[in-house]
Amino acid sequence: PDYSDEEICQMLDRCGAQYHRFDRTELIQKTARLIVDQNVVGWFQGRMDFGPRALGGRSILADARSPEMKDVVNLKIKFRESFRPFAPTVLHDHVSDYFELDRESPYMLLVAQVKKNKRIIPAVTHVDGSARIQTLKKGDHPMYYELIERYYEMTGVPVMVNPSFNVRGEPIVGSPYDAYQCFMGTHMDCLVIGSYILYKKEQRYRKEFRDWHETFPLD
Repeated sequence: PDYSDEEICQMLDRCGAQYHRFDRTELIQKTARLIVDQNVVGWFQGRMDFGPRALGGRSILADARSPEMKDVVNLKIKFRESFRPFAPTVLHDHVSDYFELDRESPYMLLVAQVKKNKRIIPAVTHVDGSARIQTLKKGDHPMYYELIERYYEMTGVPVMVNPSFNVRGEPIVGSPYDAYQCFMGTHMDCLVIGSYILYKKEQRYRKEFRDWHETFPLD
């Protein structure tokens, strides 16, 4: 399924959400800056991903360069063990620069070693030096590609953290309301949904949104 900006806006208004609307260029610029500034971003764009991995339609995005980001996303959003790494998305033309891989991996199903001289992406590097890689071409998901391209321009790194948009034990979010509920029930900083950006600090907590950290304790 896909959802129009009008459908998304109607849902946000019904929920009493605070949001800001931007054109595509500004939305991508602002989202890239949020990630560079160490925010964890829920990303809901276009048609829903189909298959075992999130490939850029329903993702949680974060800075791959941050040593702390793996723990932050695991403990505050995914509510799973802190040692578990996240899979990266890398722009197709740069895959062999960062990984011991010389082919496409568009569905995030191939595992390869991170090159030793490129281990500047600790959030997606497992303890054995490996990563499960998604390569991305512009035609596969144009808006997601543009976002990583802009992040690359800002950081010099064409690799981004890309776990699926859900918490442990739940399916990937499908509808705008699913995305909003997951955003409100976790420590996610921002939600980028259609043409809109929501900042957690501007939202009003409502009791009907589940406290995911209480549902899935890590003991």
